[in-house]
Amino acid sequence: MNLPLLFIFLTVTIDAMGIGLILPVMPDLIREVTGGDLAQAAVWGGLLSTAFAVMQFICAPMLGSLSDAVGRRPVLLVSMAVMALDYVVMALAGSLWLLLLGRIIGGITAATHSTAQAYIADISDPAQKAANFGLLGAGFGAGFVLGPILGGLLAEFGTRAPFWAAAGLSAANAVLGFLVLRETVTDRTRRAFNWANVNPFGAFRLIARLPGLTILLGVFFFYHLANAVYPVIWAYFTAERFGWSPGLIGVSLAVYGLSLALVQGLLVGPAIGWLGERRTVIWAFAIELVALVVIGFLTSGWWLMALIPLSALGAIGFPALQGIASRAVPDDAQGALQGVMTSLMSIAMILAPLALTQVFAAFSGPDAAVYLPGAPFLAAAVIMALSLALFLRISFPRVRLR
Repeated sequence: MNLPLLFIFLTVTIDAMGIGLILPVMPDLIREVTGGDLAQAAVWGGLLSTAFAVMQFICAPMLGSLSDAVGRRPVLLVSMAVMALDYVVMALAGSLWLLLLGRIIGGITAATHSTAQAYIADISDPAQKAANFGLLGAGFGAGFVLGPILGGLLAEFGTRAPFWAAAGLSAANAVLGFLVLRETVTDRTRRAFNWANVNPFGAFRLIARLPGLTILLGVFFFYHLANAVYPVIWAYFTAERFGWSPGLIGVSLAVYGLSLALVQGLLVGPAIGWLGERRTVIWAFAIELVALVVIGFLTSGWWLMALIPLSALGAIGFPALQGIASRAVPDDAQGALQGVMTSLMSIAMILAPLALTQVFAAFSGPDAAVYLPGAPFLAAAVIMALSLALFLRISFPRVRLR
């Protein structure tokens, strides 16, 4: 792997790690700052997660277009350097408002995936592009697995230790990028920055041009809204229900991430070959639905840990759903479809923390009429059932782009 490509791989990995790295300590950190209980911490954690997701949603197209105008190198290096400073601020934060500011800045600096993709496209020969883009996916997957493990282990040294580690990783990568990253945008390829090109809601205008896909896009949205319960609620739920330490929370998140990677890497192809795409989606949604209901009522942490790989089996449904959607539109509508789907995923990750943490607080706080910390998983099960019901209504005609 050449050094610029290594820098891009590390950038994507650190972006993914930055989310998982701090998840195990957020319940303890927020309680440390506020002095409140776990239910209140979850509500604040939801606001912090939403702030991060909103900034990613708004800034991803902006940073991509900015890199076309000023170059990939400055956008990537400045983002990584500011990310390092942001983690320092969060490591020292003594108030919720500083944590919120940190998550806002973190969402901006982590919105560099489009710029990283553009850099890969710039430096890759046509025959290498697929393999090099695959490295981005591998980097994201590695960060998703490594982040919670490292965060959980470092949490044993205090709630601030993971932030210092993330700051060090980001700073080291920024130095590497400064030394090895060459600019790929030339005067011939440079494009003036245009605010009209950075509207994050622009993709939704294309829904009207994809008639017949409204219900399928609804299935896609509700699927992601339901699955958001894992990153949003997991740390608070396991701490409240089972008294798990940050270290054990980190291990469980890593097991979940690794299980997802294995399922999507090894089982998707055989499942679709055996069942076909439609039945694969139906079985996968049913598995997800059952897993969410069981988790909602579990009272044993060891049974939960054993259930994680089984619940990950539901991940076979997402690639099958993508395949169905892709074949439902002609070749000249593929980009439009992917833009809409990406935007729907982002909106789901904005709404889920706000809604699901409120459910958790209502069923786990000192004033809860019914004590049921797994209630957010039951709410997610209802959303998954809605997604499955919508999917069963769909016929799949080929849609023309208007």
